[in-house]
Amino acid sequence: MTEQVHWLLEVDIKPGQLEAFRALMREMVAATQANEPDTLNYEWLIDADQKTCHIYERYRDSAATLIHLGTFGATFAKRFMAVTDHKRIVVYGNPNADVTRALDRIGAVYLTPFGGFAR
Repeated sequence: MTEQVHWLLEVDIKPGQLEAFRALMREMVAATQANEPDTLNYEWLIDADQKTCHIYERYRDSAATLIHLGTFGATFAKRFMAVTDHKRIVVYGNPNADVTRALDRIGAVYLTPFGGFAR
């Protein structure tokens, strides 16, 4: 089984915060791309009304996930929470206990591999 951990985070952008959210997204994407080589996907998708955003994140393993969560907490969490309302996070894969402990705080739902393949 793969050690990869991935999730889909859904947030609502607070009214009047779209430009601040957009600027923060750019900063977070640039930092993640530059400093986290084991972050395999970090994709932000927004609805037509620009009110809801899905963030798809995929990490090589739980260690890479914890690095990202640490950076997010230290550098971005306060600003991210100021411009968004958390809706849900669905986690895929087999995260270790440290990752689940961190994500349990935001109400994560966990789905484990059941079948299929990825290329």
